[in-house]
Parts: sequence; structure tokens; C-alpha cells
Amino acid sequence: MKFSKFSIFKIFFLLIISPLLINIPKVSAAEEIKITYGIFSRTIKVNSLKTFAKEGKSTRKLKRILKATGSPDNEIRKVLNKDFEVPITIASKLLYSEIGNVFLTRLSFIIHPTKATDERTGMLALRASVIQGINIGNGKINLINFFEGYPTKTVILDVSALSKVMNKVESISELLTFFTNSPLEKIKTN
Repeated sequence: MKFSKFSIFKIFFLLIISPLLINIPKVSAAEEIKITYGIFSRTIKVNSLKTFAKEGKSTRKLKRILKATGSPDNEIRKVLNKDFEVPITIASKLLYSEIGNVFLTRLSFIIHPTKATDERTGMLALRASVIQGINIGNGKINLINFFEGYPTKTVILDVSALSKVMNKVESISELLTFFTNSPLEKIKTN
């Protein structure tokens, strides 16, 4: 039986490449949230946050971080467990729209992967996280599902960037206006 050079090359290629493909570690969800504020940072495990959201139990480290918010635990749990029902097709269309791109770009300065050097990387991670979070929640998304759908091991939550945004807005409606102003103006003029 004769082998062609091309067949030998394919077999050789598969033998060399297959071990590399089999051993690639896959990150399926964020494992920790790194909260940064200037040069200071704290890390929260997503699993401990999930346990707190579902059962109200928290680790000492999580208790200290939650205490710093100044909000009662039951209020924080309500925020973490608040479900938003969004069909995945509508969410996808919105996330890929001009308004969605502006929103994700601005949000990527607040929530982003650890080594993101550009806003596009953060934007893509946010988009993937929302879509995967809705999938995890069977058509609903909450903050826990959002973090479980985040495509990197560690998520950075930049409190300084969040503070800058919150200082510019006084209400949720102003927050929506802040994130969507420029695309809405383009739509109104067309």
C-alpha cells in the first residue's frame, strides 16, 4: 500500500497537533472578581458570591467587602438575584446594534478582563457574558449569571471608573441617557 506525500503530511500533522489540542485548558466561567480602587484591590470568588446570593451565607472576606458598601445584606442579595427576562435573540440584536456597542464600550472601562489593553476586548467579553448569562438562566439574566458567563477566569471591576460614571448621573434614567446619548441622537436625525 502506497501513501502519498500529502497523506503522510496529514497523519504527521495530526499526531503532532492532537496533543496540543487535547491539553488546552478551557475557561468556561469567571472564577473571581477583582475589585480595584486605585492601587488597592480585593478579590471575591464568584462561588462565594453565588452562595451568598442564594443562601445568605458569606465568608469573612466577603463579609468585610459587603460591609464596606454600607448596604444591608438583604438588599445586596436582592440586587444579585434580580432576574431580567430577555429573549436571547433580542439581547443579541441589541448588543450588536450601534446603541449596544456604545453601551458596551463605556461599560468596558468599568468591567473588563485582567489583561485587556483595549476597549474592544472588554466589549467582546461583556457581549459574550450577557449572551452566555441569558443562556445559563434559561432566558433570564442576573448578576450571578452574568459573572458565570464571563469568558475569562478573572473579571476586573474598576470602582474608580464606576465612581466617575456615578458622579455624572443622579438617577437610572440619567445613567441610560449617559450610556446611550450619542446613538439616539443619530437615530433621531435619520
